[in-house]
Amino acid sequence: MNAATEQTLPMPKQTSSAYMILVMTAVATLCGLLIVTVYQATAPAIARNQAQIIEESVFEVLPNATRQVAFAVDTAAGAVTVDAEGQSALPKVFAGYDDSGALVGIAIEAGGRGYQDIIRILYSYSPDCGCIDGFKVLDHKETPGLGDKIITDPDFQENFAKLDAKLDPATNRPVNQIVTVKHGTKTEPWQIDAISGATISSKAIGRIMQSSTDEMLPVITAHLDEIRKAGTS
Repeated sequence: MNAATEQTLPMPKQTSSAYMILVMTAVATLCGLLIVTVYQATAPAIARNQAQIIEESVFEVLPNATRQVAFAVDTAAGAVTVDAEGQSALPKVFAGYDDSGALVGIAIEAGGRGYQDIIRILYSYSPDCGCIDGFKVLDHKETPGLGDKIITDPDFQENFAKLDAKLDPATNRPVNQIVTVKHGTKTEPWQIDAISGATISSKAIGRIMQSSTDEMLPVITAHLDEIRKAGTS
């Protein structure tokens, strides 16, 4: 190839920065639209599945219930309202009733930080005995074989057969704080016996329950007559 030929060859075009930015912006916009579209398409199904899981879990922690009613709890205002459509963003409780319409217990959703991530639980409160008598982990990311024993360990589950959560009639506040203690040292009915080797996850459950009962039970108790009546309506 001689010098004259080299001079006639076209020079490679340089892609401008503006063009690259335009292409990247278009791709990012398209990806964003796809994500939004997929989310909007799947959100209703996800919400229905979550509602179904909660409904089934309520009957697990309230095995004597044959129907349930959801309530939204406004702890700031001290108010409880029926949330039949499940549209409220407020914390939820689910009252369980037997065939006669009598209240058999109240299932309460709660959550808090565990060892790995947020732990979501559902526990049942019996106003008659002033105790927690059912417990289920709804979601967690605790360490397999250790922290996840909060689901599988039978001794840990036994803590929630009748965990004391009585309220002081004079103050409408818990008489004793629910607390997790070292494995094998439980001496009081409001204590949770930790799982050996999974102390952090065990303590997380205690903190979640302590915070939830402090916040929710006084409001629930103040509106207990309304909750009872909902079973016959």
